[in-house]
Amino acid sequence: MSTSRDPVLRPCLGEHEWPVLVRIWRSAVEATHDFLTREDVDFHESRMVSDYLPAVDVTVAELDGIPAGFSGLADGSLEMLFVDDRYRGRGVGAALLGRAIADHSDLVLDVNEQNPQAVAFYEYHGFVTLSRSATDSGGRPFPTLHMGRPTG
Repeated sequence: MSTSRDPVLRPCLGEHEWPVLVRIWRSAVEATHDFLTREDVDFHESRMVSDYLPAVDVTVAELDGIPAGFSGLADGSLEMLFVDDRYRGRGVGAALLGRAIADHSDLVLDVNEQNPQAVAFYEYHGFVTLSRSATDSGGRPFPTLHMGRPTG
């Protein structure tokens, strides 16, 4: 089977596609967020469709017509970027991040400090830590790095 080299980016097709995005999210989180308990993961998964996805502009990345990852932006902030574990290392995350940067030159994002792969990914793409919070946005004990790209 031939495969495409570059991910194809497109807007989310709507709410009927959200279950696919939740599966991608779960795959990514289980592969990279080993600091979360199963209860933490289940809690966030339960809020994906009701709270998180409706709050962002979603871009889907496909490889060979199969959704492989997605990003969500709101007000110039990258609120989420997740790649199905089966497709990590194939340029999906870089393509999604590149689109977000192209659309928002002053893009900012938050990343869990306890996810060193994600921190390294964003640093590789030119992001630096602007500040740090000891807890996540929900007040839970997950340190968060607030990152952006240097200007000038």
